[in-house]
Amino acid sequence: MELQNRVREFRFKNHEMTQQTLADLLGVSRQTILAIEKGKFNPSTKLSLQIAQVFRVKVEDIFFLEDKPE
Repeated sequence: MELQNRVREFRFKNHEMTQQTLADLLGVSRQTILAIEKGKFNPSTKLSLQIAQVFRVKVEDIFFLEDKPE
């Protein structure tokens, strides 16, 4: 199973929030947000919770597991 996310989708649902704006709110770099969105970096539990808090949703609404194709 692979961790997937909807960070980009939630950014656009929130007035087309930029990666930099989200990064500033979370105290991380824009590159971190980019890496999370592309699936190249799995955020810590704390950062996942903070992202969910910014968008006022549950962590499961943003992050989910998906079966890897064989």
